[in-house]
Amino acid sequence: MQTVIETKGLCKAYGKQLAVNHVQLHVPQGCVYGFIGPNGAGKSTTMKMLLGLIHPSAGQVFLLGRELTEKNRLALLRQTGSLIESPSGYLHLTAQENLRIVADLKGVPHKDIDRVLDIVHLTGDRNRKVGQYSLGMKQRLGIAMALLGNPKLLILDEPTNGLDPAGIQEMRALLAGMPAATGATVLVSSHLLGEMEQLVEQVGIINQGKMLFEGSLRELQRHSKGSLTLRVLHPQKALAVLQTNGVAAQLKENFLTLPPLWDDLVAGLVQALANSGAGVVELTRHTKSLEEIFLSLTETKGVV
Repeated sequence: MQTVIETKGLCKAYGKQLAVNHVQLHVPQGCVYGFIGPNGAGKSTTMKMLLGLIHPSAGQVFLLGRELTEKNRLALLRQTGSLIESPSGYLHLTAQENLRIVADLKGVPHKDIDRVLDIVHLTGDRNRKVGQYSLGMKQRLGIAMALLGNPKLLILDEPTNGLDPAGIQEMRALLAGMPAATGATVLVSSHLLGEMEQLVEQVGIINQGKMLFEGSLRELQRHSKGSLTLRVLHPQKALAVLQTNGVAAQLKENFLTLPPLWDDLVAGLVQALANSGAGVVELTRHTKSLEEIFLSLTETKGVV
């Protein structure tokens, strides 16, 4: 599979402080890639280097199979859409007027505006002033601006930041369908692991400027799955079923604590427990926090 973004030994130093420390990114074509880490981890700095907005202290950036240089930067960025930090736009102008300005700057025909408004579900609000938009609508307008010209790559920095739950869900659905709707590969950053788990196929985790993990979401879930809590009416019957299936459990009152298990095994256990008459009332999975995953990855030296 072709790699749309690749970095080799990418570094950015501010004085003696390395904000980005030998980061190696590999973003496959046609996926939604989640770039995850706490605030200050180096996500935005890395993304700005991918776009040539700041110069690396060391290392190389490859976009769409070509090394990013001063000579070809503009040519590569014409095939790249981006939304870094808060979306820009003139609040006293309508979405349609804002998009016309961006289209002129990009050299894109105005007829493309209808396409991008439809993708981000703003066609009905195209003639409203942007100052009247909610934050979620402004974020979607920012993505529409990035989509003008049908880029092959989208780089989006925390597009759900500050949104309410409904706005996050809407943005998540929009981004998940982006490769199919536009053909673009999407690199999206976030500090919220749970949000990304419902959206991305590939994941990179960064902390203190260093990559701790890069790989598929399923591989990450091996690190993020926490214990299970099972509440039953008849604990002794449940314990017998779990023991038969080789699953260790700790009993406290009517609650059983189970180790992390894959979904297919959990499904089989629930069926077996129901058949035994144990009386399953509730099953809760505890997902590790991002910080706990960091510790887990650090203990196992991660996958870099």
